[in-house]
Amino acid sequence: MASNGGDKKLHIVMFPWLAFGHFFPNLELAKLIAQKGHLISFVSTPRNIDRLPKLPPNLASHLQFIKLPLPKLHNLPDNAEATTDVPYNVVPFLKKAYDALEPPLTSFLESSNPDWIFYDFAPYWVGPLASKLGIKSVFFSIFTAPAMGFLGSPSGLVGTDPIRKKPENFLVPPPWVSFPTTVAFRYFEIMRISDSLSDDNESGVSDMYRMGAGIENCDIVAIRSCSEFEPEWIQVLENIYRKPVLPVGQLPSTTYDDNEKEEEKNDTWRWVKDWLDQQRKGTVVYVAFGSEAKPSQEEVREIALGLEKSGLPFFWVLRIQRGPYDEDVLKLPDGFSDRIRGRGVVCTSWAPQLRILGHESVGGFLTHSGWTSVVEAIQKSKPLVLLTFLADQGLNARVLEEKRMGYSIPRDERDGSFTSDSVAESLRLVLVEEEGRIYREKIKEVKDLFVNKERQDRYVNDLLAYLEEYKKTKLGAKAG
Repeated sequence: MASNGGDKKLHIVMFPWLAFGHFFPNLELAKLIAQKGHLISFVSTPRNIDRLPKLPPNLASHLQFIKLPLPKLHNLPDNAEATTDVPYNVVPFLKKAYDALEPPLTSFLESSNPDWIFYDFAPYWVGPLASKLGIKSVFFSIFTAPAMGFLGSPSGLVGTDPIRKKPENFLVPPPWVSFPTTVAFRYFEIMRISDSLSDDNESGVSDMYRMGAGIENCDIVAIRSCSEFEPEWIQVLENIYRKPVLPVGQLPSTTYDDNEKEEEKNDTWRWVKDWLDQQRKGTVVYVAFGSEAKPSQEEVREIALGLEKSGLPFFWVLRIQRGPYDEDVLKLPDGFSDRIRGRGVVCTSWAPQLRILGHESVGGFLTHSGWTSVVEAIQKSKPLVLLTFLADQGLNARVLEEKRMGYSIPRDERDGSFTSDSVAESLRLVLVEEEGRIYREKIKEVKDLFVNKERQDRYVNDLLAYLEEYKKTKLGAKAG
């Protein structure tokens, strides 16, 4: 492994929130740092670690997985260790169990004595814990700079900011953003996540408070972003956080081919590829809404009928339930499967997203706007049709609309409803029609910003240089 001079290597702990949209960016950053010869301890629960992709052999000695069993909670089903395992209303109990990892994490940190810990938005208690143990801390945001900039300062997030008291206040850009932008929530988007703004949930702590306290109590903030793509938003973060904000690049997904030797995954890809091979180049709509978002029954109906009306071939990865304890199992419209046989596939299990997006028959991606999915689409030059559901997805969609990188399906502002006709028209616009050419071209234009290996490498080198220098400066100050 290449080393930067004779410097002592860093030992960095990473502690992501229990969601696959959080594991993967953390793991990509962990792999990039491990490649430089530093030691990473990636901490999560046993079942989640077992579900992560295998590592390339050359990283095995630099990236270790640490399994901390998730404490048992009365309201949390057995084997539920990630958001994908439970219905949306059970996620607060998952946060409560995650908060109960503080004692075992403390023991691990005391025994391993790392230099730094990178933590996610949920464990708001890690900053003070690290500080008490003499460990430096990084709040690592997998949310983008525009999303974080829109949400505001740590003091505002923990609830001492007078400006935004009602959901309606989130429908316009805030006063601390000094440039013109459309980045804001739509009414239905903020109402769908209004529970995360309040402390009145089963975990007892709002997502906003978790985030604000996490930022307030860290030494530095690292963010999944690149300054060439959104410099003005990174500046907003520096202004409102009043501490160093380091972009770490877009962290495009990398796969290690030995993974594909896992029989089940190989078999899935084999039949998916056979079907894609039979379709015309650039005509297939790939539809997937990530591991978090689950459409309502009404939304599934309109999406299905919209795909049917579009006349385009499609491959739809549909999560019909969030884990085995979700009683609300989604159903396709009567007769739909017969009518689309041969033209469309609905897959209700895991599918290899990056490989599907890379297939030449895929012409576009109907997505929830989760940033990992967005980055993967850009990696494979596929234009985006957007249908947001929760969390930061609305803010991501505004950025993509603003930059003409994605087109949002028209919806009712109040309740977020949409029609099958608007689904069909949006898909045809972005994949087929002359008017939508801008979306097909823009994605190709920005690709280099997102996937350029040298640029990504530079971000990681800059981050590591900063971490090393910061540590030295603080130690020097202590000695002095």
